[in-house]
Amino acid sequence: MKRNIPEKENKNEMTYIQQHLANERTYLAWIRTAIAIMGVGFLVTNLHFTMREAISGIEDFIARMIGLFSVILGIVTIVFSTVNYYQKRDQINQAIFKSPKITVFILSALMTIVMIIFFAYFLSI
Repeated sequence: MKRNIPEKENKNEMTYIQQHLANERTYLAWIRTAIAIMGVGFLVTNLHFTMREAISGIEDFIARMIGLFSVILGIVTIVFSTVNYYQKRDQINQAIFKSPKITVFILSALMTIVMIIFFAYFLSI
C-alpha cells in the first residue's frame, strides 16, 4: 500500500536522508537504554527476593523501589525519546536544530535517583 506523501515533505525527507537515518539510530539507542534500565531493575529485585533468606523490611522496600523506579524510568525514557524523535524529524525537515536540553536533564536526574537508590540498597546489605 503506497502512502500519499506531499511532494514538499518527500523532497525534504530525501534531501536530509542521512540526518533522518541518524535520528532513527539515536531513537533506537534510547529504546535499548530504556530496556536495559528496566532489566537492571528487574534483576536487582529478582535477585533480592530469591537469594536472601533473612530479609529486613527496609531492604524489601528499597528493592521494590529499585524495581519500580527502574520501570518508571524506562517508560519515561521511551516516551521522551519518542517525542524527541518526532521533534527532530520535523526540525530536520525545516533545516533547524535545537538540542534536547530539558529531556537530557530530566532523564539524567531520574537516572541519578535510581543510582542513589541502588547505592542505598547495597549499603543496607
